[in-house]
Amino acid sequence: MEVINSYIKEHFQESILVKEQILKDENLITLIKNASLEVIKAYKNGNKTLLAGNGGSAADAQHIAGEFVSRFYFDRPGIASIALTTDTSILTAIGNDYGYENLFARQVQAQGVKGDVFIGISTSGNSKNILKALELCKQKEIISIGLSGVSGGAMNELCDYCIKVPFNLHAKNSRSTYFNRTYYLCYCRRRAFR
Repeated sequence: MEVINSYIKEHFQESILVKEQILKDENLITLIKNASLEVIKAYKNGNKTLLAGNGGSAADAQHIAGEFVSRFYFDRPGIASIALTTDTSILTAIGNDYGYENLFARQVQAQGVKGDVFIGISTSGNSKNILKALELCKQKEIISIGLSGVSGGAMNELCDYCIKVPFNLHAKNSRSTYFNRTYYLCYCRRRAFR
């Protein structure tokens, strides 16, 4: 029982440390704010948000899209958002015909337009299918926001905004911090509707 208690405390302590690092980093706070403003601008201009990730990050992408389309704290118009991780027919067709590394780029090519926002989630910052989508975003003038672990990986060079967990901990803490960062994005969008 003590081992479990210790693990629980350790997990929460690590999570607190990550959040304390974010609070101390004014540049990161400004980056999150500016990324949020891009999402708000896209919505106000009639554009949409496209989201993608692999594994748990795919679930995060779906969660964020759900918050944008449905609601977040109060009733408001739905915000056009598409998780590129959900349609099994599209995913398997692209994976089979073009390869897994083109899973999201092909969808960005088909559905993304200038002024949209793409949010790519990758703990390592090096997921090939996310990187290919980010490359295409540059060509199509789609704003790109990356959510990644501490290094940012190759996403650093490809994203307009690369929001990194500022602490070298396990992926579990990166992922829990994604939720916090994306809730800030949702919250900023919410504030824009008041």
